[in-house]
Amino acid sequence: MPDERWRDASVLLRPGTPEWPGDTPFDCRWTWQMSQGASVNVSATSGSPHVGTHADAPLHVRDGGAASHQLPIEAFIGPAWVSDVRDVGGEIELEALRLPDEGTIERLLLRGGTTIAEGTFPASWPSLSSACIAALLRRGLRLLGVDSPSVDDRESKDLRNHHLLFDGGAYVLENLDLRDIEAGPWELVAPPLRLEGLDAAPVRAVLRPRAR
Repeated sequence: MPDERWRDASVLLRPGTPEWPGDTPFDCRWTWQMSQGASVNVSATSGSPHVGTHADAPLHVRDGGAASHQLPIEAFIGPAWVSDVRDVGGEIELEALRLPDEGTIERLLLRGGTTIAEGTFPASWPSLSSACIAALLRRGLRLLGVDSPSVDDRESKDLRNHHLLFDGGAYVLENLDLRDIEAGPWELVAPPLRLEGLDAAPVRAVLRPRAR
């Protein structure tokens, strides 16, 4: 029987989870504690919504773009294809994704091996070429997820891939943990939290194997 258990593809969010250099780190503290006489334990958190696994909103790269509460749930739930690109250097072209020859690819997750789940912020990571993104959009792409901190290169200033994806009607999932996820078909559930007016929203991403 195939293993149909759900697998967590989210980075564990805690104090010390690597943030983008210069961004606000995640922190948590106790407001009330039973050990100090309170009737309940109540915690409080702070930090950038980009720390850990999250969905970018168009507002992240353009003033006036759709905000976190406007992200469509359906883009983040449904069939997904995981491509292992750990052996690819530089820009990733379509052939390196090893996709099925036919059919739509609505959700694509890239395992680049550069996840912050290892405890450090990576110096670099692979990213898709413009031609590859255009080809994926023609095949019906609605969501691109990566295990790196961004769908763009670390040093990118124009955030080309963000713009190409949003312009094509696709959305962005970043900082996945795909270390235990093999290439192939999966079922993804990763709805963003319903936070109003932000440029990103935290996500709990889970995957379940799907028949080829």
